[in-house]
Formats: sequence, structure tokens, C-alpha cells
Amino acid sequence: MDRKSGTTEPQAPHSVKAQIPANTSTVMALFMGSIIAAILLVLPAFAQTDAQPIPENASAKSYGDGWKCNIGFRLDENACVAVVVPQNAYDTNRSYGSGWECLHGFRKTDEAECVAVEVPEGGFLDPSGERWRCLRGYIKVDDTCQEIVLPANAYLVGASHSSSWSCERGFEETDGQCLAIEVPANAFLNGSGYGQPWTCERGFFEKAGLCEAVAIPANAYFDDATYGTGWKCDRGYVASGETCQFINVPENAHLDRTGNRWKCDKNFQNSKGQCVLNN
Repeated sequence: MDRKSGTTEPQAPHSVKAQIPANTSTVMALFMGSIIAAILLVLPAFAQTDAQPIPENASAKSYGDGWKCNIGFRLDENACVAVVVPQNAYDTNRSYGSGWECLHGFRKTDEAECVAVEVPEGGFLDPSGERWRCLRGYIKVDDTCQEIVLPANAYLVGASHSSSWSCERGFEETDGQCLAIEVPANAFLNGSGYGQPWTCERGFFEKAGLCEAVAIPANAYFDDATYGTGWKCDRGYVASGETCQFINVPENAHLDRTGNRWKCDKNFQNSKGQCVLNN
């Protein structure tokens, strides 16, 4: 309306009416696009189900694609068949392995059966329940437990799975028997499991199966080494055959660490049994 004249002027058509069809088309296009995208996402799942249907007694895996047989069933080609538990066995309720195990005292065979473990006389059932062992005092021979016959002066040693015997102290095994060890005079039994079973007393040495006294010369002392003459010369003496001779230490010399030889002092050298200045 014109303020001066008081009349109303005609208005041009409003632009909103022209935009309505355009907005409607955009919304419809977005809506249809969402439906198509949802259909595309669902189609592979339907296609997979149609291609690999889950058989009876099976369920889809908790992760990844595919399916697995339920507990108590095992895959046989493309089907899940029930686990057949043989006699004397129990169901393990596990999804892996055979699905069953033999009861204690039975063992599995190649024919998928559980047969009783036959324990021979003198044996006992192993804690595993699948095999047997021989009692102490018996030894396994093939499928039997044979009693160990102890010779005189012997005793059992070892565990039940490796029973054997050993001779008493003072005896040694010879051809399956325990014979007395002949200990010579001036000797005693030792604890060695090999070699000479006796040792000569101190002051004696072994010679030709006997213990002979060590003859210690003058200026010597007994030496208990397992080799040698059985004696050593005192300090300042040197062995000469079966005697100990006094050592004449030349001038500018001294006894060495052993005490049975001499050597020149520092800055001196040996020359024909004398110590001369080393210039």
C-alpha cells in the first residue's frame, strides 16, 4: 500500500513456491540412496547364507566367517555328526580331538576302542591309568614281571621301574654272584665303585697285589702321594737312589722353592757348578 495515496500495489509471486519442488526432489534422492546402500550391505550376507547354509548341530563362528560344529559333534564332509563314545570311555565335551577319552584303567586302540589294561602278577597300574609297571623286586620281561632272585650277600637297589641288586660291602659281583673281596694285610676296603676295591694303609704301598711297607731313608719323610717312591727328602737334601744326599750350596746361590735344588742369586749365573757374576 502506498502511504501517500493509500492504495495497495500488486506483489510479485513469492519465490518459496518455486523452491518446494526442488527441495522435495533432493530429499527423495537421499532417501532412495540410503535404501539402495542398505540393500547392497545385506545382499552379501544373504548370498553367503544361501551359498553355505549352516548345517544342523552347528553354529556360526564368534569371529570371522563360516560355522563350526557344536560340542558333542564332529565335522564329516559338510555335516556335523554326533560323537560316538565307545564303551569304557567318557565324553570330553571339547570341540577338538576325538571328543572322548578312555576311563582310568583302559587304553585306546587303533580301532577307536577302549580295552582294559592287563596288569601282570608282580606289577601295578601306572598313575596314568594307561600302562603298568613292575613292583620293586621285580623286573619287566616282555609282558610279565619276573621276581629278581638275589644272590647271597646282595641287596635290592633302584626304583621300582629299574630294580636291580648290588653286593654288600666287602663283596664284589662275579658271574652273577657276590664273592668276598680278599683284602691283603695292611690294607682296607675303599668306597670306590670301580678299580681296586682296597687301599693300602698309610706307610704302605701296593706292589703285586700286596701292601709293602715304605722304607724311608735318613733325612727323608713319608709321602702319601699315589705315585713315586713313597718318601721325599728333607729340605737341603736331594734323592740319590734309595738315599738322601746333602746339597752343597755354592757361594752366591740359594735353595729353590722345592728345597731340594739350588739356584744362583740375582745377577749371577751357573757356570760349571759355580755362580759367577753376570756381566
